[in-house]
Amino acid sequence: MSKSKEEIYISVDIEASGPIPGEYSMLSIGACTTDDIDNGFYAELQPISEKYVKEALDVCGLSMEKLMKMGVSPHEAMRKFADWTKSTARERKPVFVGYNAPFDWSFVNYYFIKFTGENPYGVSALDIKSVWLGMAGSTWLETTKTKIKRSLGLEIEHTHNALDDAREQAMIFEKMLRQYAKS
Repeated sequence: MSKSKEEIYISVDIEASGPIPGEYSMLSIGACTTDDIDNGFYAELQPISEKYVKEALDVCGLSMEKLMKMGVSPHEAMRKFADWTKSTARERKPVFVGYNAPFDWSFVNYYFIKFTGENPYGVSALDIKSVWLGMAGSTWLETTKTKIKRSLGLEIEHTHNALDDAREQAMIFEKMLRQYAKS
């Protein structure tokens, strides 16, 4: 796998109040380019539903009540995220990169379509777990973030802050590309 000058890889992570979009809310979203983790985006969103799974809130440390008062409206958050994505990508195609990308992408896609009418990332995402599976010749059970980081010699804390975790994913992805580009 190699990089193209026509594409830009953007690591995206979200925190949610439960397992599926629509019924549950995306509470925060973080993103950064994989080659410059300081070029980032972060927003905490007002919930679209009162439903939540207690464990989901415990993990991310976000409060539904606080987000109702202090969070950005989903429409504004997704418009700003789309604007950031487009200005960051310029003429390049933004590629959504995530760890367990199907989960994060499902919420991001739902919110983009519902609140802006379009998803600047299109209809697909690049999943770090799947890339690792192919690059390392590992088993699915060996694609945990802890095991991947250990194999790559990375010691990065997983905080459950969407921007911190997007940066963590970006560092993992870049190291994977560098390490396996020679293969």
